[in-house]
This record gives sequence, structure tokens and C-alpha cells, in this order.
Amino acid sequence: MHIKPALGTVVVILCAGCGGSSAPPPEVASPNPRVVTPAFLAPGSSRTEYDGITNDLLTGGLGKSGLAAAAPPAFADPNNPTAAELRTRAIYNNYRALVDTSAAGGYGTLYGPNVNSAGQAGSGEGLVKGAEYVAFSDDGTGTGNVTTVVQIPSTFNVNAACIVTATSSGSRGVYGAIGTAGEWGLKRGCAVAYTDKGTGNGAHELSGADGGQVYLMNGRRATAGGAGTQSTFTAPLPASELSAFNAAFPNRWAFKHAHSQQNPERRWGEYTLQAVELAIYFVNLEFGPETPLLNNAGVQIGVIIHEVINRENTIVIASSVSNGGGAALAAVEQDTTGLIDGLAVAEPQVQVNTPAAIIRRGSRTVPGARTLLDYTTLANLYQPCAALSSNAAGSPGLAFVSASLAANRCQALAARGLVTGTTTAQQADDAMARLVDAGWEPESNVLHASLYAFATPAIAVTYANTYGRASVSANLCGFSFAATAAGVPAALPVTSAVQMWAAGNGIPPTNGVNLVNNNSVGGALQDGLSVSRSTGVQDFNIDGAVCLRDLLNDNIVRTGIDQVKRTAALRSKPAIIVHGRDDGLVPVNHSSRPFYALNKTFETTSRLVYIEVTNAQHFDAFIGNAALPGYDTRYVPLHRYLIQALDLVYDNLRNGTPLPPSQVVRTTPRGGTPGAAPAITAVNVPPIVPNPPVANLITFSGSVLTIPD
Repeated sequence: MHIKPALGTVVVILCAGCGGSSAPPPEVASPNPRVVTPAFLAPGSSRTEYDGITNDLLTGGLGKSGLAAAAPPAFADPNNPTAAELRTRAIYNNYRALVDTSAAGGYGTLYGPNVNSAGQAGSGEGLVKGAEYVAFSDDGTGTGNVTTVVQIPSTFNVNAACIVTATSSGSRGVYGAIGTAGEWGLKRGCAVAYTDKGTGNGAHELSGADGGQVYLMNGRRATAGGAGTQSTFTAPLPASELSAFNAAFPNRWAFKHAHSQQNPERRWGEYTLQAVELAIYFVNLEFGPETPLLNNAGVQIGVIIHEVINRENTIVIASSVSNGGGAALAAVEQDTTGLIDGLAVAEPQVQVNTPAAIIRRGSRTVPGARTLLDYTTLANLYQPCAALSSNAAGSPGLAFVSASLAANRCQALAARGLVTGTTTAQQADDAMARLVDAGWEPESNVLHASLYAFATPAIAVTYANTYGRASVSANLCGFSFAATAAGVPAALPVTSAVQMWAAGNGIPPTNGVNLVNNNSVGGALQDGLSVSRSTGVQDFNIDGAVCLRDLLNDNIVRTGIDQVKRTAALRSKPAIIVHGRDDGLVPVNHSSRPFYALNKTFETTSRLVYIEVTNAQHFDAFIGNAALPGYDTRYVPLHRYLIQALDLVYDNLRNGTPLPPSQVVRTTPRGGTPGAAPAITAVNVPPIVPNPPVANLITFSGSVLTIPD
């Protein structure tokens, strides 16, 4: 690889003004077009070479063993980490957030840095040598500043060029899909196009001088005033409004996904396409042939770089998981110029208009196609009570949901006529039945406790804010974000604050910043500890949960939701969606099933394949989590099937290998003792097959999608 002395320019000037002439200089002829700088590329891009020994693209220098270590990599000075240290910590946290890094769960044998593209486990650490470009995508105002990373492994072959997208999952930063699509692409010798899709763990500590503290592209902190347009996110508050808000609500934080007032989800497809364009651009900077740029006196004043890859000679696969998977689907829909050739995603968070189709599981018609805010606010309302249901006995993570507060939630629901029954047990069973009737599969019953404890309230609050384009100063439904001490809002310790970019996930609670109920009796208090005004008891803030649910009738919120609904038109590209049947966070009946049905209804030349995996759910990282025993005995890693989907789509595009039919893959849980399940083997996770038995075939006929039981 050769290093270019400048980024973001078509012409690299070596000596501006050489020869004393300002006339257009002649250019040496080249058979290839010039590399054209994307208009959305903002100033401040960087390039770093990693040797694959001391540091690398995939593991931040930690290798397989370091990523699996329980302790994160240390900072030399925890209160002043370097940009390189923050990058390594970000890779560590993001990799582990999406992948089960326990050996018993398959890490190091079925997947992981040491497992090559053929699925063979080696004894090495799996470090990947190559170059990494980091850039902002923006319109020049600094109000977008979507972070993009392009990784180009040393094994990249311009004669068999490939790019895979790895848009971040959840609200994570730019490395949010490094352990999923990122790892697959690097092992294949593909360039990987990452984007934080306009959410990106952008955080703004509102209290403090000069507009408070924000984060730069490299994760370092600066004052909002000092960072200016180089901030990943600065809350759009006039100085006077910020001052008044800080006086009334000290120690609060704004987060980009919730408070940018831009509803970035509507542009996730666009940002993913921009990442592909930047990947093509940066690969050409790495490998493109150069011709001298001469002035009229014949003196070289620079070089012109020419294309070596383009959309015609490069295989591009859109991929990622969860929100990143939804972004990949949106990108294919919006790809009017033919950038993307195929798609492989897992558990996509995708919303569609109600399809003109009936969805059946076996002989039972199932409800589907609720929007994210609809099903998430419903879960936020009922999950604490449902966690006590007899149908959820033995739920992993139940200890994280206070039984007394959950019983109070049941009583509060009953008082509002939202559940029936006179006892807590009856009310809990009714709450669970309502979730199943609303589209959750019964297999996810045991997940509601852990999902409520670790995900649901945060998602409900964040998405209500983003769809409503609410300012942080609005304190929507009485919620705000702050660190807490004994439940009361307090300043976040400096050590945690300076590490936020690398340790946070973009959607509080995260890295010490919690969800706060400003309307709690007696004053603002951490949400889970707060006392509802309507009931006078701790019931997990029934008032806030009802308020969030009522926002579905707000016109601004409804407009925001309509902006993110997808058409399911995939332009007849070869595509595979894999999803776990047990997913309780993004239920199959509200995401992959209706998307697939809508695609098959209206795209007559569809090449979309849907793979539904039994005994798989949304959070692979929970499987090996010692705090959640029971995930390991019940669930297999869905990541295993994303890898297969990517392999299948790649082989189709490269070699013409046919895609398999849509099917249910029937896995076998590991069983054993919760927290000490036996090691996984290939028997637990059978492959997607080209000729599944009839009993496993997913079919679409007329207007009916049938999923086998």
C-alpha cells in the first residue's frame, strides 16, 4: 500500500504554485477515470496503517484472547486516554456486545478472529493487517457528522474486489458491527464500510463551561464551543436555553439518537450507501494508478489518482444485524445507482406498512407489522408484570426485576383496566397473554424479564424522542438522562465521562448515565427507583410508561414513524434474512416475517430468502453472560447463521451458486445446568441446507406466508 499525503482531494498537490503559473496544467493521459471526491466527505479524515502484530483492524491489537478476556484493556491514564486507547476499548466493548465470547458458546471454534473464512479454527490470534480510514459524512454544517470507517485488509485484491457494509447495530458507535459483518468481511479480504448511521454514541454532557463537553471523531473530549463542527454531536440548544435547562435540571446528558431532532433512522439507508461510496473512494486512494500533474513549465506539482475499482467491478454486500440490518435493507431499497449487489442480514429492526398478506405459523394466523414504537411501548407497559407470569417460570434475569415493584405494576395496570384478575398471579398471566396476542411468539415468554431489565425502557424513551424530534430540554414524558448517586441525578465521574465514546452504547442506561424520572414524587430519581405520582408507589413508573404509549397518537411522532417505514423492494437482488424465532426484542411477527411477505407480494422477481432459526434470540452476548444463567442452556448463537448467509450470498455473486429456499432451521439447545451448559457442537447448530425437508419449508402462496411450526 502507498500512503497518500492528503485526503478528500482529487489532486494531491506536492508544491502549490510551482512554476509560477495559474493556468490549468496538462494531465498525463490515463485509461481510467479520475477518482472523484464524494461531496459529502467532511474535512478532518485520517488514515492509519495497522501492522497486524502490535495492532490491527479487527481486534484493536487484542487478538482472540484479549477480546475474550473479562477485563477490558487498561488505559495508561484512565482520566486522559489516548485516541488509540479509546479505539481499542471501543472495539473490545462493541465486539463483546454482539458476540458470545465464551469458548463453550462457540467462540474460537465456530466463529471468532481465529476461525478463517472456510470455518476452520486455527491456533492464532486472528489479527488483521491493513489500513483504516476514518471520516465524517456531512453537508458542511457539522450538524450531521455521521462517522464512517473504511477498513482495507492487506489481503484486499483489486482484481476480485469486494466490499461489505457493517452499519452499527442499536445506537452504537461506528465499530458497532465489527464482530459480525466486519469480521466476516475482513476474513474474506473485503473492504469493510462501517457507519454509525447518525446515532453513533454521540453524547453531550450539558453542564459545564463553554457549552459543556462533547466528543470528537477520535473519541477524545472537548468543550462544545471548542469542538465546533468537529463534534460528533452537540445538542441544538441556544446558549440561553441551555443555561436555563442546566439550572433547572443539572448534570443531564443529551444523546444523539434521542436528541438530534433529525430522526436519523429515516436516513440510515442513505448513510449506508455513503459508506459504500467512501469505501470505493478510499480503496482507489490506496491502489489507484497515479499520473503526474504538470504545470505549463513541465514541472510536476502533484499527482492525479485514477480508479482501480468501481461499482461495476466490485462485489458489494449490504450486511449487519438489528438496526444495522434494517439500515442495510433500507440501503438496497434506496440504491438507485447499482452500488449494492446482494444482502445478508440478521434480526433486522425494520418497519413496514401492514402487508397485503396473511402470516401463519402452522395453522395459526398470527398478528404482525406493528411499528417499533408500538410494540416497544407495549412491552414497556406489560413486561414487568408479565415477568411474574407462571408462563415465564425460570426466566433468566428475573432477579433483576424486583418482584414487589413488578407486583405494583400489575396492580397499577389492573386499576387502569389494562389487565384483568384480582391476584398478582392472575394479572401477570393476563399481561403475558396480551403480549402473545400482540405478536410475541410464546417461545419468548421467558425473555421478557431480562429484556425489561436491560433494554426495553431505554429503547422506548429513545425512540419516542427521536420520532417526535424532541429537544433534550423537553424532558419528554418526564424522562431525562443523568448519572445518579443513591438514585439522585449527579455528575458523572470524570473517569467514566472521558471513556464514554469507547464504553457507551448510545442509548442510556450506559456507562454510568441512567434513565431519570423527573416527575417522581419528592423530586427527580432514577427511573427504576422512582415513585409514580398517580399511584404513590414504586411501580417502575407506570405514569411514564402510559405517557410513552400515548405518544402513538401524537401527529409529529406518527409522521416520524411513517418516515422510517420501508417498501420491502429489494430490486431483485440476491438477499437472505436470518432471524431467531424466540426474539423478544424485535419480534419476528413485527419485522422479518411481514417484510418478507410484503416483498413477496409486490416484487414478482424477488430473490429474497428468509431463514428462521429456532432457539435463537436477539442478544447472542447474553448467552455466555454469567449474570444471566439459562441463556446458555436455552439458546444458540444466531451469529452462526449470519456467517452462513453471507457465505451463501457471496458464493452466489462470485460463482453463481444458487441460494437455498426459505426455511426453518431447527437447532438443539445445549441444555445442562444454567450457567454451566456443555460446550456447543455442530450438532446444536445444523446448517442452512439447499434441499430442506418439506416440513421445514417457508412458503408464500397467493397472499399467505406460512411458517412451519
